[in-house]
Amino acid sequence: MGGDAGLPVTVPAAYQVAKRHPDTRFLLAGDPAGIEAALKATGSLDRDWFEILPAAEVVCMDDSVEIALRRKKNSSMRVAVQAVKDGLADACVSAGNTGAWMAISRYVLKTLDGIDRPAIATSIPNQKGGATTMLDLGANVDCSAEHLLQFAIMGSALASIVDRRERPTIGLLNIGEEVIKGNEVVKQAAELLRGSGLNFYGNVEGDDICKGTVDVIVCDGFVGNVVLKSMEGVAKMVATMMRAEFKRDAFSMTAGILATPVLNRLRDRVDNRRYNGAALLGLRGIVIKSHGSADVYAFGCALQRAREAVHNGLLEGTTRAIDHLRQSLQAAAAQTAKLSNITSDPS
Repeated sequence: MGGDAGLPVTVPAAYQVAKRHPDTRFLLAGDPAGIEAALKATGSLDRDWFEILPAAEVVCMDDSVEIALRRKKNSSMRVAVQAVKDGLADACVSAGNTGAWMAISRYVLKTLDGIDRPAIATSIPNQKGGATTMLDLGANVDCSAEHLLQFAIMGSALASIVDRRERPTIGLLNIGEEVIKGNEVVKQAAELLRGSGLNFYGNVEGDDICKGTVDVIVCDGFVGNVVLKSMEGVAKMVATMMRAEFKRDAFSMTAGILATPVLNRLRDRVDNRRYNGAALLGLRGIVIKSHGSADVYAFGCALQRAREAVHNGLLEGTTRAIDHLRQSLQAAAAQTAKLSNITSDPS
């Protein structure tokens, strides 16, 4: 029910993904009459793919977290997340209010052991032809060094399981590569990462995101959200400028026509719709956030990402990664304490 367009986008997207993957079923949470009408509009005669989960309320884009959690307990968001909690669904996807989606998901599903806060992670296309996983993108404005370490663990698990990268490299977003750069939280996080056993590359800068210097980039939600929105704004500005220049005169229009195949390939490479679908990592269930302005193709990509996360065992892999690191840190602490006792023993 959420997003800028709602049912005219979400239901056709589900129908298209269902046609590609007939083994996948969709539970559509929301207004039954509206969903039925949207299903009929797709021309689909096969209702085995779809089941409607009635929800009497909808969380609006401007609703506060308090309203979403306490006053709209029968919202489509709440019903969808509860379906994951109850084992009726393997994953849930929404294009609605991000703050409400995060709060409801955390309240209903709870966080994994060893994780204090969930984080929003997504893939950003880079010049190597692949994508860089980045988190957090807005769920946590103020973070401690320990939180950044947890984000790195979850991002590493996401990159290795969903994107199939063996031992992903982790970069810590900073104002310089040097160890002495950054605020105290970032410096402390770097120390924790160096001793974590993760494949920590070191500090990276903003231009490393699109260079593809590392597989995963970690930052707090304030920085991550500003970076993401800035990149989207620059991409739109460049596209607008290019269209204007190709329309400037007859020669430019001719050049634009000749360059169409190249421009189309470039558009496909940097099309952010292909990477739509940010994972809310650290929860006891798979939760995906779609961009609110997503069209049918983009929302379908978010659904596809949720399906891949389930099939690749993202939740199980993240849990294993967290447990493994916790055991490693505990073993390292025990070894340090043992050496300390030996050193301090006068005999």
